[in-house]
Amino acid sequence: MRVLLVEDDDGVADALVEALEDNDHRPGRVTRGADALLAHRDFDVLLLDLGLPDADGLDVLRKIRRVSSVPVLVLTARGDERSIVRGLRLGADDYLVKPVRLGELLARIEAVVRRSAALTGPRERTVRVGDVEIDLEGRRVVVGGAEVALTNREFDVLAALARRAGTAVSRQQLMDEVWGDAYLAVSRSLDVHVAGLRAKLGRPGSLTTIRGFGYRLAADEREG
Repeated sequence: MRVLLVEDDDGVADALVEALEDNDHRPGRVTRGADALLAHRDFDVLLLDLGLPDADGLDVLRKIRRVSSVPVLVLTARGDERSIVRGLRLGADDYLVKPVRLGELLARIEAVVRRSAALTGPRERTVRVGDVEIDLEGRRVVVGGAEVALTNREFDVLAALARRAGTAVSRQQLMDEVWGDAYLAVSRSLDVHVAGLRAKLGRPGSLTTIRGFGYRLAADEREG
């Protein structure tokens, strides 16, 4: 399981990374909230400290919840009722106060991931829109039987739309998901990448602009 540890205390982080590795997990670590906003898409679950050097962890949680349902366990020294209630109301799947027993932490990680999987069901691996095939795991796009080369950012934009095919997706949500934070992204950058996608896909009707809101990828069929 890929576990992202958002923790600025080196001693705590080193101990947790070692414990996770010893239990066959694949941990990654960042120390800042901004890095968590960029990296969370690549992990199955997050362990989030609240006392981060660049942001309050609750603000990081709020921003992640705007764009992602990835399981988040708050792991913090803040044990006051107000912080616990705010964390859970902002979308934390669990809230643990340091120090925490390792066995309990591992059990809670497994529990929230199981609950999340039961709620979301299996993830689609391939999305088809007409003769466009989008392999979300392999990061490949095939149009009319021929593979199309996209930049990493172009693929990220297309994948964000493909996961919600048939649904209008706001500009802010796309920028949050692809750039990690809409406030770090330049709105014009999104337009440039969408224009590049349209040109490379060569299917004008598949990607629609919703004026004043965002974009929508036409719905067709998905494969598990």
